[in-house]
Amino acid sequence: MDLHGKKIILGSNSARRRELLAALDVEFTVDTGNDFVEKFSPDIPHCEVPRLMSEGKSHGFHRPLEADEILITADTMVFLGPEMMGKPKSHEKAASMLRELSGREHQVITAVTIRDRNRSETFTDKADVWFKELSDEEISYYIDKYKPYDKAGAYGIQEWIGYACISRIDGSFYNVMGFPTHMVYDKLKTFLV
Repeated sequence: MDLHGKKIILGSNSARRRELLAALDVEFTVDTGNDFVEKFSPDIPHCEVPRLMSEGKSHGFHRPLEADEILITADTMVFLGPEMMGKPKSHEKAASMLRELSGREHQVITAVTIRDRNRSETFTDKADVWFKELSDEEISYYIDKYKPYDKAGAYGIQEWIGYACISRIDGSFYNVMGFPTHMVYDKLKTFLV
């Protein structure tokens, strides 16, 4: 991708987002300096939370952007009906989440914010994901081997559990990974003209 002299900054600690942005052949640096506190009112509709978090990360960036810089931030959340599933803090919480997801459909929503000094745009993508019935043995195996404590919903679709236990996806695979590459590519182009 021709950046037309622009410098792209990815404001994310996610190894998966770094991998996916690089796969778009975009040159970028990573800068996660941020003073945004991730909290929100319980009155906000859950489907709006990823957007608020992505915009908060963008506007909480630790310094003003230079004229030639474009910042990309994102947030991904997993929803089982009205329940928002965050990142598990323990083996027990991860196992509990995966038991809830077992044999059911859930939604993954990723919001991405692209911002330069003159404008900001936030967009979201949603995918529906179906897990087969998971045995306790499969759940323990996955958690013990892959330690999904940094992943919303306690799983990464690109890992063993995605290969073995996800029966269907309606939407972008990369959105479920946390970065809807097709949308990022199209929106980023509009910032480069």
